[in-house]
Amino acid sequence: MAKRKQLFKVCFINQGKVYEVFARKVYQGEMYGFVVLEDLVFGEQTTLLVDPSEEKLKSEFESVRRSLVPMHAIIRIDEVEKEGVSKISDMSANVTQFPTSYLPPGGPGNRGE
Repeated sequence: MAKRKQLFKVCFINQGKVYEVFARKVYQGEMYGFVVLEDLVFGEQTTLLVDPSEEKLKSEFESVRRSLVPMHAIIRIDEVEKEGVSKISDMSANVTQFPTSYLPPGGPGNRGE
């Protein structure tokens, strides 16, 4: 029986948009708080129909060997049977980005001391 290759669908927030990409390898990175995406998979263009969102993702990640995504930006990671369409979409009302600052408001030295 042939061993099937693992494939993951990863949804994460990047610059106010929701990215959905497919990767063969997903794991916790050596750098604390980051998830590593390797071997990104994009659909083969065998037809005349081209998805502009997927084309934008292809060009954005074309020379990337591995991408480190902050853990707090990850929405969901699913292991899937087959590849779908990678896309970029606007954040809907039911997705809220986790605060990106780890420092308290005002920062060090700005507390009226």
